[in-house]
Amino acid sequence: MRIAMVSEHASPLAALGGADAGGQNVHVAELSAALTRQGHDVTVYTRRENRRSPATVETPDGYRVVHLPAGPPKKLPKDELLPYMGEFGRVLRSKWAKERPDVVHAHFWMSGLASVLAAKDLEIPVTQTFHALGVVKRRYQGKNDTSPADRVRLERLIAKKADRVIATCSDEVFELVRMGLTRSRVSVIPCGVDLTTFTADGDIAPRTAPHRIVSVGRLVPRKGFDIAIAALGMVPDTELVIAGGPESGKLGNDPEARRLRGIAERAGVSDRVHMPGQVSRADMPALLRSADAVVCTPWYEPFGIVPLEAMACGVPVVVTAVGGLIDTVVHGVTGLHVPPCDPRELAGALRRLMADASMREAFGVAGGDRVRARYSWDRVAADSVRAYRRVLTNGTESVEEAASLS
Repeated sequence: MRIAMVSEHASPLAALGGADAGGQNVHVAELSAALTRQGHDVTVYTRRENRRSPATVETPDGYRVVHLPAGPPKKLPKDELLPYMGEFGRVLRSKWAKERPDVVHAHFWMSGLASVLAAKDLEIPVTQTFHALGVVKRRYQGKNDTSPADRVRLERLIAKKADRVIATCSDEVFELVRMGLTRSRVSVIPCGVDLTTFTADGDIAPRTAPHRIVSVGRLVPRKGFDIAIAALGMVPDTELVIAGGPESGKLGNDPEARRLRGIAERAGVSDRVHMPGQVSRADMPALLRSADAVVCTPWYEPFGIVPLEAMACGVPVVVTAVGGLIDTVVHGVTGLHVPPCDPRELAGALRRLMADASMREAFGVAGGDRVRARYSWDRVAADSVRAYRRVLTNGTESVEEAASLS
């Protein structure tokens, strides 16, 4: 099958940890690689951010990345890209008219907009993964939401125009139905984890305290790193490593890094909070294995790949009970759920884990089993192919396929 992945701002080639580089980049890269392993021809289309970038890059994993013009060839915040999606769609249409894919898989709402515009006259089926919904972002961020004003309206339009929407968690399905989408047009296919890189065996990064908790992600307020810092003051003999953001030498210029350091100083835990900046994918497993627990405390989270990576490394996780984290982390089995924005509850959960090595070991084993059974990228790719075939056959499917996609 010839598959066109469209990811306007999240290139699979990007370095992770920046303001707009995170889980979606990983998702597109790993899904494309897994689909290629299964014999499919995959091309990822993304916006050109550097005039020196090659038009096409053949990746070591066998898929190709095509850089398309859409606005100025420089890095721009994703919330400023909407005016260029018309151009992006026109270039996509030109490409697909000459070399027609069997199916399009658009990632994020602006990719969906460009893809629907490009595929309309060519009668190419479009599947859509939003990764995050504007209505949810607006609910939690309010006036701090920097999304374009038309985002929510356009997302409703895209959801209705796409041949199928692929949600990453059950919570997203509820939101899509509230937006007016028929449940039968939604498949639930989660993100995955690289089980060859993230394993329980391997190097362990050194630590400087009896206990360690690790948090990973882009340095943006909604990730809730400040909640973890506030909880640290109630968890003795424990250090907190917050990995993400720019390279360590540039953290001083990052506003969120400065804000978090100020919170740590005021809480009296600055000596126990370590911010190494951007950590490479190659070094991430060793960092995760060094933790007694990996903590993810966002206000909201469309999915969240980090808990899966931690579970694959045999490390228990403590997460806020929001979004996709409710699906991936089984409370009391692979980790613990806590309410969002509640440092005291988080501290209580962490103290329980730090005091009970048997609990940590049991959660770690169960988490590894769960990830291997459900969240390998090969499993995610196989489920995605079934969704693609469903739109290619106008919705007809076997009972087995229906069960796997529901």
